[in-house]
Amino acid sequence: MRLEELDSYFRSFLAIDALAGTDISLNGVQVENTADITCIAFAVDACMESFRRAREAGAQMVFVHHGLFWGHEQCVTGSHYQRLKFLMENNMALYAAHLPLDIHPELGNNVSLAAAAGLADLKPFGKFRGIDVGVKGTFKEPVTTEQVLARLGYSRAEMLACLSFGREKNLTGAVITGGGEHDVSDAIDEDVDLYITGDAAHVVYHTCLENRINMISAGHYRTEVYGVQNVAKKVSADLDLRTIFIDVPTGL
Repeated sequence: MRLEELDSYFRSFLAIDALAGTDISLNGVQVENTADITCIAFAVDACMESFRRAREAGAQMVFVHHGLFWGHEQCVTGSHYQRLKFLMENNMALYAAHLPLDIHPELGNNVSLAAAAGLADLKPFGKFRGIDVGVKGTFKEPVTTEQVLARLGYSRAEMLACLSFGREKNLTGAVITGGGEHDVSDAIDEDVDLYITGDAAHVVYHTCLENRINMISAGHYRTEVYGVQNVAKKVSADLDLRTIFIDVPTGL
């Protein structure tokens, strides 16, 4: 397929145009190519490790959650230059989907992490610039935080933080993947038992303690692997293209 065809395809189910004035990421095609695309590599981050492994796999496009351009001018120097140079020298396109992938009601990071945690009856939770970004729901039966960690395949030692200041068994939960650590205040306001996010922050420790809420900060990367993998599966089902997922965990 040509890049233009794939751009139209992705825009058919990702709200790239609708979020153009909200998301600081420049979603969509960030670097174009001229070759026919027969293989797409999917990764969380636009980094050299992802690009090199994409080339080794024979991909002509890299689809990422975190792209190279974030709505402000950047000098094309240092690692930014090296990344762009690598893509262009290898005739490899780069496609980014940030908020459009976070908030997608079926493929998105938030609904996927919530489902993996065992949350049901999902409803919107938390806002970013007026846009619903996260989800909240209820557990089918009361569960401990350790049980939720086990469902997600996480160990407590791997977490950036796991604050057990609330109920021994959680009845409700809320999720904002990635950098949602400060949105724990919304979870407190809505009387949520367990809040799950990616990043951690020193300043929320006492907020959680004093408001008796449980909070898991599982890591930005770890909470945002779902969306790109879901899109890869959709592409494989819809199109005659090969897909691969490139896992480059940061531990953060």
